[in-house]
Amino acid sequence: MTARPHELDALRRAVEVSRAVLGTTSPNPPVGAVVLDASGEVAGEGATAPPGGPHAEVVALRAAGERARGGTAVVTLEPCRHTGRTGPCTAALVEAGVARVVYACTDPGAEAGGGAEVLRAGGVEVEQALADEVALGPLEAWLTAARTGRPFVTWKYAATLDGRSAAADGTSRWITGEASRADVHRLRAEADAVVAGVGTVLADDPLLTVRPDPGHQPLRVVVDSTGRTPLTARALSGPRPAVVATRADADAAYHDQLLLPGDDDGRVDLLALLHALAEREVVSVLLEGGPRLAGAFVAQDLVDRVVGYVAPALLGDGPAALSGAGAGTITAAHRLRLDDVRRTGEDVRLVMRRR
Repeated sequence: MTARPHELDALRRAVEVSRAVLGTTSPNPPVGAVVLDASGEVAGEGATAPPGGPHAEVVALRAAGERARGGTAVVTLEPCRHTGRTGPCTAALVEAGVARVVYACTDPGAEAGGGAEVLRAGGVEVEQALADEVALGPLEAWLTAARTGRPFVTWKYAATLDGRSAAADGTSRWITGEASRADVHRLRAEADAVVAGVGTVLADDPLLTVRPDPGHQPLRVVVDSTGRTPLTARALSGPRPAVVATRADADAAYHDQLLLPGDDDGRVDLLALLHALAEREVVSVLLEGGPRLAGAFVAQDLVDRVVGYVAPALLGDGPAALSGAGAGTITAAHRLRLDDVRRTGEDVRLVMRRR
């Protein structure tokens, strides 16, 4: 059998429901679920709660109540079969009397994956409606992290039309307009961690927080090989000061510090940094510059997605948005796939992924 039109409609709704909880569920995936009653009408919907809370299927089943019996659960990710902080969703679906489950993405995890077979063994009809790529929007970061063992990295930059991230005198506020800056705060709210280099901290002294506060804030991380970040930096303020990632031999001490190995150039080993963040249950990282740190991530093929905000302005001089990316000739250029182009106020936002 294949998914029916009303089930595909429910799956699209489940994707939208899951989008609202991005940045709040890690290390669990941001899953969306819609329960249809036996007649095909929506009976309940839900998304993954913060860690320790119910998964999307359980939230939707509670909303549906008895209407779930004999109905269909439509889920963006294959229901889990393991017991962690909560019980297995497969058991909840069987106990609720659901007759059919339609899901989009296969769970790649060794513990949680395989839920479809468990459901079939429990007498539930199961259908994978679409390929993994269809529901990638909210699940993209989690699926990448599950497969690679490191967080999904989005590099965000803002530049003039001629690719400058600041003027020759170092000023950069503001290259892009208010709408683009608001969109960046949306990206921050969807990320588990925001990462900046010490150069950005020294030049701009950013807070690296989401504004207005959505009720949850990403982990702030400053990459600072030698410990130059001043203790008065705004990123080190607040109830959850930024983590400062330094080389293990750096002569500096911070409230929260990651001591990491250095690379061949004497900088913090970026892959070691990502693995250390994964140990802190970080699934998605928003990389916010500057150009040298971004270049190092790109050179090591550690950027999964690029979101660029291009302003209709020309400078002609000043630092480029990216430097040191390791492409010394045109044949070595890091080629990307352009996935989305749209206006944000007077600017243009480009969303790209590596091919």
